[in-house]
Amino acid sequence: MMASIVIVMGVSGSGKTSVGEAIAKVQQRIFIDGDDLHPQVNVDKMSQGIALTDEDREGWLNTIVREAVIMNNSGKAGLITCSALKRRYRDRLRSGIASVVFVYLKASYDKVLQQLATRSGHFMPVSLLGSQFELLEEPDESEDDVVTIEVQESLEATIAVVLKHFA
Repeated sequence: MMASIVIVMGVSGSGKTSVGEAIAKVQQRIFIDGDDLHPQVNVDKMSQGIALTDEDREGWLNTIVREAVIMNNSGKAGLITCSALKRRYRDRLRSGIASVVFVYLKASYDKVLQQLATRSGHFMPVSLLGSQFELLEEPDESEDDVVTIEVQESLEATIAVVLKHFA
């Protein structure tokens, strides 16, 4: 049985939203884009090219947990996108969400930069990409609830790899 909550994680621009929406549709899960759960003050900071601190992320992570708990309590399966860059962020999510699995979209800086070149209308500027990689603590084998997926050459190929893993 697959976890009731899937969190698609990775740096900004790795494809979390696009992959997450597609997986949620195929698996008939409720989809929540974690970016939509940021308080306005966080969005404003990122829009100005200011990286968030651990303190800035705390309330956001709590909101993600709250949304996941609501889905779990209603008996609905969900998929939430969340960068979850540090181990402590993932641990916070684990401690609050029963039955969770993470899908880590792993990509190189150059690959994400290439993908960001085609993205428009997002509040996170490309200038913050470096800070995302600096903050990233890649999941290791001790995190047995994380599935690492290498970002493929196309969005469709990445989605196919994720779906194959959960088939």
